[in-house]
Amino acid sequence: MAPWALPRATATFTSVSGAVWLRRNERLPYLLSTRRIAAMPEFLNHEPEVLTFHFEDDGIIPNNPNLPLVVLGEAVKAGVADRVTCIEQLFRLNGWAGTWKGIVFTYHHYHSNAHEVLGCYFGSATIQFGGEKGEILEIEAGDVAILPAGTGHKRLRSSGDFGVVGGYPRGQESYDMRTGESGERPLVIENIRHLSLPDVDPISGPEGPLMEAWNLAGAKGL
Repeated sequence: MAPWALPRATATFTSVSGAVWLRRNERLPYLLSTRRIAAMPEFLNHEPEVLTFHFEDDGIIPNNPNLPLVVLGEAVKAGVADRVTCIEQLFRLNGWAGTWKGIVFTYHHYHSNAHEVLGCYFGSATIQFGGEKGEILEIEAGDVAILPAGTGHKRLRSSGDFGVVGGYPRGQESYDMRTGESGERPLVIENIRHLSLPDVDPISGPEGPLMEAWNLAGAKGL
């Protein structure tokens, strides 16, 4: 995984036996059971680096008031012969549908009626999340970013071979495309507020880090 470019970030993390410490000394209690690890495909990284970021509404990009951006570093191991197919199949297996292959637009945009996952299968890119006041991150092959509805994202630069697989929780495939134009509100705010949560993590299923970061188990009563 490429070094994180965080000009304003205070994020620090260390991984010990699968437990990940996030910025602001906030612990994400993500401990994979040996049973789940044994069932995971061999191309998955069992202990990915995990970062979370909360973004405030900047008046243009609403972001999400409750859910953080979750970034998994090298979630899919290097050296996989067909990484794009692996990522796409993982998304579908875990109920994230409407998959597509492409790049990230070079302008700030967001989706108000869908959460989104982006899995980088080749190359690298510098992406700004959260709008003009957000964070700038270096994303490379194997990294996965899970964006709650409303989260702004924009590609600042990338390698010529950069590519991602995108996906959405089943039922949210007909996503909108918003850019912060006047007139989008208050509809987009209501969309974000009332949007349902996904069932499981798009990469590791019911025991993935998204379960804790978004409290999916509690929300679903699992």
